[in-house]
Amino acid sequence: MTAPARARTSAELIEAEGPVLAHNYHPLPVVVARAEGAWVEDVEGRRYLDMLAGYSALNFGHRHPALIEAAHRQLDRLTLTSRAFHNDRLAEFAERLAELTGLDMVLPMNTGAEAVESGIKVARKWAYAVKGVPADRATIVVAADNFHGRTTTIVSFSTDETARAGFGPFTPGFRIVPYNDLAALEAAVDETTAAVLIEPIQGEAGVLIPDDGYLTGVRELTRRKGCLFIADEIQSGLGRTGRTLAVDHEDVVPDVLLLGKALGGGIVPVSAVVARREVLGVLHPGEHGSTFGGNPLAAAVGTAVVELLETGDFQRRAAELGVILRDGLAELVGNGVVGFRSRGLWAGVDVDPAIGTGREIGERLMREGVLVKDTHGSTIRLAPPLTVTAEELRSALGALEKVLAA
Repeated sequence: MTAPARARTSAELIEAEGPVLAHNYHPLPVVVARAEGAWVEDVEGRRYLDMLAGYSALNFGHRHPALIEAAHRQLDRLTLTSRAFHNDRLAEFAERLAELTGLDMVLPMNTGAEAVESGIKVARKWAYAVKGVPADRATIVVAADNFHGRTTTIVSFSTDETARAGFGPFTPGFRIVPYNDLAALEAAVDETTAAVLIEPIQGEAGVLIPDDGYLTGVRELTRRKGCLFIADEIQSGLGRTGRTLAVDHEDVVPDVLLLGKALGGGIVPVSAVVARREVLGVLHPGEHGSTFGGNPLAAAVGTAVVELLETGDFQRRAAELGVILRDGLAELVGNGVVGFRSRGLWAGVDVDPAIGTGREIGERLMREGVLVKDTHGSTIRLAPPLTVTAEELRSALGALEKVLAA
């Protein structure tokens, strides 16, 4: 009788990945085996407070009971038909998501990058079919320091050389302007402009929050100039900032909304382009698609996510706990923190470079049982699940204070 294989340690699993996995990530040296709520556990049983939440994919925490139940129910019935046929879960998902966002139609996809690519295609088609831009001359205006994904088209308008270098030739048709600069945006928009594509809050750049009135200005400008306003809320949306959407802080309704990450509840990849009817209405059969987009399992989980957000409870939690996060970080300014930006349960924290890089701070926090992710330089991001408690949040802030003091 063969003896059962010995479970590999964290160190052994990390070493085993090296020869067989592409090295396109540099994760912290923690190997997660189990998770519940705001906590994860490694293969040795050590517990960590998750202050990243899968870049907002886990807004509702790990294995939220309502989402797990929805997935289990659907797994017992039907998982995939492709869009060659209808399925009985998709209509409700689209109806409720459209109602939640105040828009009309939904184009379901899988990943955030797919949603962005789809939004670009839809904007160009709209420019030719509705606005009357001459064929192949449509332009899209984007913001510097953006992060919309890593496909070849998307990195074509990135200003991050790490994302771009070695991946050309690049896709034309994009104009880059400084973020949070309405005058520069106005100068870049002309008769060929199909859309302005921006993140209402720039996440990868360090949770950069624009001035009050910027989003309102973008909405007014795009309406006046006759082009679309596309808001990429893949990270900022679905409760993260204390409102359903980040644009809700200025009561702005874009023409096109890009959603992903939290829409799948941390269970399955789900993304969507949500837009006005006259925008998404330009698509016809055969012009765009996805085998897995709108699959019944994704639609079931996505509907359960929308149902959680319809109560407003998670938005209120993010707003209320966001005050604790903001006040706690304010106390650290001058004590290892040189600045921060926060909205709801989302913060970019600039650590004194003399103390360490963002990566080094992340490694030290990991040893204190808290998981975060660095971004550029000495900046770290905090984005706990919206299910985090006030006590857990204060514990994470205490760990950060300890690491900075050490």
